[in-house]
Amino acid sequence: MQLSKHFELAEFTRSSTAKRRGISNAPTEAHIENMKLLCSKVLEPIREHFARPIILSSGYRSAALNAATPGASSTSQHSSGEAADIDMDGTNITNAQIFNYIKDTLDFDQLIWEFGTVSTPDWVHVSYESSGRQRKQILRAVKKNGKTSYVPYR
Repeated sequence: MQLSKHFELAEFTRSSTAKRRGISNAPTEAHIENMKLLCSKVLEPIREHFARPIILSSGYRSAALNAATPGASSTSQHSSGEAADIDMDGTNITNAQIFNYIKDTLDFDQLIWEFGTVSTPDWVHVSYESSGRQRKQILRAVKKNGKTSYVPYR
């Protein structure tokens, strides 16, 4: 099923953890509508700007899959179909370029520089709130004493 011109539902629901553990990762119609909105408001504009495929490392996660995902928040927008993680490793586009394009150009709810270094994140988390009320929250994920913390991005 196509969610938008360049994104398919299979990209959002693909999960090696779900396969290994026999966890269903089937979204509801409401989740699919949220994914379509995320595609139209965030992912398609990124794809069009860079004129290259955008690699999703994580998209939709059912509640059961989210619970089985180490470090995942119980309130993760991945479970509502409102979030995706982008990882452009192995391409000529950096995760930092993706992050900065989203930050400087697009409307979004939450944008997270996920770990990495000061020059590039390991991946980029972005969400779009389906109600239309975007917080424009920009964070950096860091490890502190072995635990993930989120600090304001500077």
